[in-house]
Amino acid sequence: MPSSPSDDDSSSVVSAMTSSSNEPPTKTASTPAVGLSSATLSQGRRKLLELTNRLLNTGVQLDIDIPRIAVIGNQSAGKSSLIEAISGITLPRASGTCTRCPTECRLMNSQNGPWKCVVFLRTLYDASGQLLRQAKNEAFGSPIYNKAEVEDRIRRAQVAILNPKISHAEILEGDVDSYVGSNTFSANCVALEISGPDVADLSFCDLPGLIRSTRDGNSRDIELVERMVESYIKKPSCIILLTVSCETDHMNQGALHLAKKFDPNGERTVGVLTKPDRIDQGDENAWLGFIRGEEQCLHNHWFCVKQPSTSELNKGVTWAEARKRESDFFSMTAPWCDLDAMYQKYLRTSNLVDRLSIILSDLIAKRLPEIRRELENAIQETKDTLRKLPKAPSNDPLNEISTMLYEFSADIRKFVEGVPNPKGLHQTIRPFQEHFRLTIQHTRPHFIPYELRCGGRSIPRPSFIEHEEQEAEGEDEEGSIYLEEVLQRANDGRTRELPGNHPYVVEESFVSEITARWDDPTQRFCKEAYETILDKVVVVIEKHFGDFGQGQLERRISNIVQEHMRKRYEETKDRLQWLVKLEARPSTSNTHYFTDYRDKFLDFYHGLRQRDRNPQLIEMCLGNGQSLEVRNALSQLAGLGISELKPKDLQRLLPRDEMEPALKIMAEIRAYFQVAYKRFADNVPLVIDHELIWGLERNLLEVLFEKLKIHTADGPEICREFAEESSVIADRREELSTKLERLRIASQELTKM
Repeated sequence: MPSSPSDDDSSSVVSAMTSSSNEPPTKTASTPAVGLSSATLSQGRRKLLELTNRLLNTGVQLDIDIPRIAVIGNQSAGKSSLIEAISGITLPRASGTCTRCPTECRLMNSQNGPWKCVVFLRTLYDASGQLLRQAKNEAFGSPIYNKAEVEDRIRRAQVAILNPKISHAEILEGDVDSYVGSNTFSANCVALEISGPDVADLSFCDLPGLIRSTRDGNSRDIELVERMVESYIKKPSCIILLTVSCETDHMNQGALHLAKKFDPNGERTVGVLTKPDRIDQGDENAWLGFIRGEEQCLHNHWFCVKQPSTSELNKGVTWAEARKRESDFFSMTAPWCDLDAMYQKYLRTSNLVDRLSIILSDLIAKRLPEIRRELENAIQETKDTLRKLPKAPSNDPLNEISTMLYEFSADIRKFVEGVPNPKGLHQTIRPFQEHFRLTIQHTRPHFIPYELRCGGRSIPRPSFIEHEEQEAEGEDEEGSIYLEEVLQRANDGRTRELPGNHPYVVEESFVSEITARWDDPTQRFCKEAYETILDKVVVVIEKHFGDFGQGQLERRISNIVQEHMRKRYEETKDRLQWLVKLEARPSTSNTHYFTDYRDKFLDFYHGLRQRDRNPQLIEMCLGNGQSLEVRNALSQLAGLGISELKPKDLQRLLPRDEMEPALKIMAEIRAYFQVAYKRFADNVPLVIDHELIWGLERNLLEVLFEKLKIHTADGPEICREFAEESSVIADRREELSTKLERLRIASQELTKM
């Protein structure tokens, strides 16, 4: 059975028909045709193909799904021979896998010049695998006019791709066999631009053949090639040109399974059967089922091609002769020649190329409006993402940081002044202040105007303070102070006082005991305010400095502000402790307020005792109805010249209460508490506001400049270090900027359409 070349063949399909000169040849009537030209391809379709090539040059395929053809197949599936037949050039051949990176072929029909091939290196990734800011398209050597030189140039181009650190000049002139690639495969590609009068209008990408094993047993290369192929064919706009060799069971060919994985319905796969001359006798009908659409049905059908055998290549068969022999094979060899006319269009390389050109140009035409929209959306999304990143470092970080500090200081001033926001500083502190006030209020002395033996009896709240105070929780007998205790303390404290009088120290002892309970709630309120301020300030600091540099400035300012606040906190605590000590000794100049409450409390205590001791009289004097006895008593007193008396005045005629001194002390202390606690409950928030809250803003800017030392001789260097951007953010900014540039260049290419 005659043999056809595999990917390993070392002979050239077109070497016999090329000249030795690298100068542009003059076209004559005898110039042999190279490549497949579609004379029916419209100018509009040709422009679409050119546009796609320009878009691919920008590297925008990384961001937008650009229509293209990807040629895939297992190693030795005849993929290279097929590409040679389509392009009219010879690809590098060697034992094992030769294609080590993608090879893009751009075929352009041109009637205005000679056949020409320009080799480019398209670099999307640097040596470390990082995406470049912009795709690099570098011409690798001068244009080629001698087709015999293309194979060597492609071989050297692959070496350059795999050895990015070696100069191109050295690789172009040196012995390529001496280079051991630093990479076994690469996602960067060799791009060929082939033009001429007899060249097809078509673009496709030849991918490395899928391999089952490597000489060194390196499974990583197997996975690497498969992932590279998948990165192309998984995109919805990629036309999969699938080569399947007829000499091997199709179910054992991994490329077929990979194509079905990403195109399960066969909507964008074009199948190509190669090496039909190697079909085992009796198996022909099984392979004909592909052409008839009976086996592995595809929307764009299966094609079958036949390339020259090894012996034919060795004899120097020309490309034109190869195409004639291919036509003769399908015209005269059974069972191919017996296929119905409707299936004959799926045989021969020329039919495949024509079909591929139409499929690709139709897909481009369909995708073009979508690509425009996707580009516009991608540009806007990239801009928005860039805008959300922290501001890029300034060229004058000293001035920028100074401005930020002034703005921060101004914001802090607004912060301490207060903002109409339920989450503002003052709004957050207010519940703590109210709790503090109630706690102080609940330290009021619970005097009981009865003897201890009468214990267990509760007293009502005085009506004249109901609008001022809330009912205290936990006021029970345990915290009650009875008359005997007050009287005993008064008697024990007497020195030279006359009978019936009590020394000042008695009332002072009661007051000091009460105010001693004020220190803890005061310090607790101060701590709550301090912690609230710190929590709020952290947010303000983050707002102004959180996105600056690598966070060093934010951390430094946070430390300075916290230290500044800690000092204010310590000073405030000292001031509040001093304030508590002031209240330990009773004193007030609010005489009217004090005496008014003293008289009211004394009457209140008297009334409770008299109601207990003389309930009938009190009821007659203070009850709702005025009794006959009370009216007679008032009338008789009026006859004695004591007029204008009221019924309640009659209780003063009762015998003197032996507990009167204790009642007076109780009334004075209770009245003084009303004066002192309100004064204290007002003064503490004022101290906290002045010393702690306003203390935050006071001298803050000066402290920041002093501690940061940005206005010293070392200031510029200090600011430069502060402004140094995080590598993560810098990389992200670079990545987005790179993408935005690609997208904009691609958008510009679309406007040329």
